[in-house]
Amino acid sequence: MPARRKSEVDEQRWLTGDELATWRGFMKLVQRLPAALESQLQQDSNLSFVEYHVLAHLSEQPERRMRLSELALLANTELSRLSHLVGRLEKRGFAYREPDPDNGRYTRAVLTAEGFAHLESAAPAHVARVLGLFVDVLEPDDLRALRRISAKVLARIDAEAG
Repeated sequence: MPARRKSEVDEQRWLTGDELATWRGFMKLVQRLPAALESQLQQDSNLSFVEYHVLAHLSEQPERRMRLSELALLANTELSRLSHLVGRLEKRGFAYREPDPDNGRYTRAVLTAEGFAHLESAAPAHVARVLGLFVDVLEPDDLRALRRISAKVLARIDAEAG
């Protein structure tokens, strides 16, 4: 491997002080916000953060059914982890699995009436916590800017993955 010239080293871009402070603040937010929301969900409804979101995604689907592979994408988790999570939800009576009638190679998760009722009872406290920790401390312009920023970063991630 050829040695790098001094000019190549000098051209390395580093974060400015402001960029570094912004990055570190954002990373702290990304780490602490889900933990704060999970704590409330565990205490109030005995659900993990990801369990709540899986139930919520299922509740929004036609007939409250969805292929596990699609649900894994929405929940931002691997299919094997989602399968274990759905297994835990099945044991609690909140969901069950069934073959996809359109293609038997796929399995769907189905939200039960009991699971929907549990989600409905958990949602008000969770939404109140999201409002209190996140939405209410931001101005409408902040929320719009954050939505635009999120879309830009996610588009870049998707483009590089794709």
